[in-house]
Amino acid sequence: MQSDSRTDGETLGKAGAENFPVAPGFLPAAWRADLMAVYGFARLVDDAGDGDLAEPEKVAALLGVEGAPADEGFRLALLDGLERDLDRAFGAALDSRAEQPRHPLMRGLVPLIDRHPVTPEPFRRLIEANRVDQTTFRYATQQDLIGYCTLSADPVGRLVLALAGKATPDRIAHSDAICTGLQLAEHLQDVAEDLARGRIYLPQRDMERFGVTERDLAAPTANDRVRGLIAHQVERTRTLLDHGAPLVGTVHGRLRLLLAGFTAGGYAALSAIEAAGYDVLAVQAKPDKRRLAVKAAAIFAKGR
Repeated sequence: MQSDSRTDGETLGKAGAENFPVAPGFLPAAWRADLMAVYGFARLVDDAGDGDLAEPEKVAALLGVEGAPADEGFRLALLDGLERDLDRAFGAALDSRAEQPRHPLMRGLVPLIDRHPVTPEPFRRLIEANRVDQTTFRYATQQDLIGYCTLSADPVGRLVLALAGKATPDRIAHSDAICTGLQLAEHLQDVAEDLARGRIYLPQRDMERFGVTERDLAAPTANDRVRGLIAHQVERTRTLLDHGAPLVGTVHGRLRLLLAGFTAGGYAALSAIEAAGYDVLAVQAKPDKRRLAVKAAAIFAKGR
């Protein structure tokens, strides 16, 4: 069974809605293709874990997964199927006679794996993050939430560094801080949407400290307690981005510009939340593209 190319295009098309430029035009075509392959994988896995696949039955059939979307455990079975397809991608990169991945977005990984020193581990972490989402819906502390981001966000930055041949321990540590900051900023933007899915990515301990209840988060607008909590989380997240931003100054050229764009996307998302008065319930605050570009230029010039 063939996957619908239009559906795959819709998956990749979600790149335009991200806080940061996924594969900007100033990069060489081969590099853009690699970044989009990584994005396609990550988006496919996220959509499978969130129940957002346009045609989940077709994807299940393609992967040899039994069951229907309404079945308990269907999403976990899909994630298992995607991990098996990931194994096929690595196998095919090592031996052209091996079975090819069944999903087109997985097949897009094969040339990337063949050309670059990437391992299955960061890809597996992204799958594991979505398994966690099926069983964990609340996080007690900020550290617990950051631990989740080591699965859901940090692997992407590590893959970018690997593709560029710039992965060193110091750069990885800075990258992890940026990626965790980007993920936390997205969680702050999506409080209402996540709650509708039954998930809260705000530390329970901090909710208690600010007197915020789940009923408060379900309101159409944020009260003063919620705004105070979000303001606190914004500052925490900005500190993480500050810790990671020196990564930009350790590289040059187009990679420096790309990393400046990633980092600026996090800062711009936080600024958008501030501009909305920290009311993340009434509106999904999105970065202003012009301000994002200005911030990216400043980070590029300063190297942090």
